[in-house]
Amino acid sequence: MTYLSLFISAFIAATLLPFYSEVILGVMLVNGADPLMLWISATCGNTLGSCVNWLLGRYLLHFQDRKWFPFKPNSLEKAQNSFRKYGLWSLLFAWLPIIGDPITFVAGIMKVRFLPFLILVFIGKGLRYGVVIALADSIPL
Repeated sequence: MTYLSLFISAFIAATLLPFYSEVILGVMLVNGADPLMLWISATCGNTLGSCVNWLLGRYLLHFQDRKWFPFKPNSLEKAQNSFRKYGLWSLLFAWLPIIGDPITFVAGIMKVRFLPFLILVFIGKGLRYGVVIALADSIPL
């Protein structure tokens, strides 16, 4: 496996598609891959995937009146109200399973400026992968 495969798996894991990059990261770590390169690959791929969610949220609303639009108006309103309640800092939790991807999508809907979005998501995801690598590296085989 290459660092590119980890980058791609982390990218997919951050989109609205279900996928887990930690397995690939763990296998690569056990096989002697450089932890710093693993961290960079996983963090950048996962952050870029969240940027796709932000873009979808930012521009997909133009189609909300279409029959095929995947979200009902009341669920969009509920998500926006939650984002207003917890604010921009909730993006630090974009790494969380189940709620993380929708947070980044709603940030796009709410027209969060891209640079603060990018910084906060990168910090949260970087901390998460740092912890995963540290924990995996400390487990004796």
